[in-house]
This record gives sequence, C-alpha cells and structure tokens, in this order.
Amino acid sequence: MILAFDTHYQENRAKTVGVSFETWTDATPQDIQLEVIEGVAAYEPGAFYKRELPCILSLLKRYDLGLVETILVDGYVLLDDEGKPGLGGHLYQALQAVIPIVGVAKSYFHQNQRHTRELLRGDSQRPLYISAIGVELNQAHQWVASMHGPYRMPTLLQILDTKTKDWGAGA
Repeated sequence: MILAFDTHYQENRAKTVGVSFETWTDATPQDIQLEVIEGVAAYEPGAFYKRELPCILSLLKRYDLGLVETILVDGYVLLDDEGKPGLGGHLYQALQAVIPIVGVAKSYFHQNQRHTRELLRGDSQRPLYISAIGVELNQAHQWVASMHGPYRMPTLLQILDTKTKDWGAGA
C-alpha cells in the first residue's frame, strides 16, 4: 500500500487527509481517511514540520504500517543541499527510518538542488520538485512520473488536494 498525505489549515484547526492506493499508476484511491484536529501549533518559519507532523502521525494510527510500502507528503523531504530534514525527513525519523518517504513540492526552493529532481508532467511548464529518503531519488522521480493523469499534478494527488481543502459538511 502507498499512502499520500496533505493537511490544510483553517484558523487554529487542521484537516489532514490520507489517500491509500496499491500501485503508482492507480487512477482511483483504495481508501480516503480524514481527521480534523483543533488547537494546532502556529506556523513557525523554518520549522513547518512542527505544525504538520503531529497531524500526519495522528492519522497514520488508522493504518497498518506493516502494509505501507511508501508515503508521499506535500512538500520537501530534505530542505537544503546539506540534508536538513523537512517534513518528509522528520516523518521518516518518526517512523524509525523504516518506510520510504517521497516529497512532492509545488514550488522551487533555491537552497535545495542536490536532493531534488524536477519533474515536468503533461503540458505543464512548471515542474514538481521530487525529493526522497529511504529510496533512491531517481526511483522516487520515476514513481511520481508514472502516476496516473495527464496534468502537472497526478490524479490521486489532485483528489487529495481537493479533499483536504473541502471544509464542507463532514470536514
């Protein structure tokens, strides 16, 4: 099983959504889980993981981690060329470095060139920035490149993004 997570914030609460799927080329999720947490930490520049990591770890309790092959996060695994851990790196450490983590970031970070690869999908001229830990970066890049969908964002990551930002009934 492959998991992808994203979190969206509204005032002092966070909505985290997890999408599970079996293969990188799947067009539909196997399952979608969500959780809203009240009273999340305020954003701290340079330490975004302090806000989002507890949300992901809480939702991860709903999964059998023994079945999880890889986890995708919205953002970077490593933040700079020296290997400073980002959200994905901190998640990898929190999971005792057992499950590979792949980061899919939508914006360029100038201090991070050694640990990322650009990925152009579809007709987009704006790349995604792939990073990884626990798996070779080239392999992670191939996995995300192979994901279903004709657009910049793979279908399952677009579904995840949409579900995360929907604060309607049942959010």
